[in-house]
Amino acid sequence: MALLEARNLRKTYRMSRRNQVEALRGVDVDIEAGEMVAIMGPSGSGKSTLMHILGLLHAPDQNGGPAPELRISGESVTELSDSRRTKMRADTMGFVFQSYNLVPTLTALENVSLAGEYAGVPRGKARAAASEALDWVGLAERTGHRPMELSGGEQQRVAIARSLVNGPMLLLADEPTGNLDSARSHDVLELLRRFNTERGQTLVLVTHDADVGAICDRVIHMRDGLISAS
Repeated sequence: MALLEARNLRKTYRMSRRNQVEALRGVDVDIEAGEMVAIMGPSGSGKSTLMHILGLLHAPDQNGGPAPELRISGESVTELSDSRRTKMRADTMGFVFQSYNLVPTLTALENVSLAGEYAGVPRGKARAAASEALDWVGLAERTGHRPMELSGGEQQRVAIARSLVNGPMLLLADEPTGNLDSARSHDVLELLRRFNTERGQTLVLVTHDADVGAICDRVIHMRDGLISAS
């Protein structure tokens, strides 16, 4: 069963009056529940824009062609209000980014528990879930450390714990190994694969890294705002 069904996704960014970038030019894609999928392509190919639309961070353009359609678990989400999109992200999705996006003044535990609090979980329960999530990623002994006291690989594992703390059905990651050396990249990829296989969570990973593509079930190749192969 398809978890994500997308049709006619277009996105144009207007840089100035005379300059615009067609990031997506009419993309159709299906991603099955439980798949681990890599989206690969050169810089400017549209892969991050596609991830942002699939993750409800951006909305597809409505003009310039056939009406876009995005369905998650069979539900049309193309025209959700901003508040509904925010709630759906908090309830059903987790995000991991290359830059980790951790709050520097907060501990690992506090950074992870924020995701639960944003989803409306009471603070005590959010902290308990955050402690468990940090244990999942092997950081049970580092819960009181702030980001500057952690290595790059540990910071990325905190970010992964944060993305998983609410039990999302879909995890989206943009260059999750981009700032890591090969050994730490391998550890992070093994961790993501384990959560995919053991928990059945669907993973969509945007990457330039062939090693990331190799560990996935399928690779979607993009070029010039279109899918060139999958």
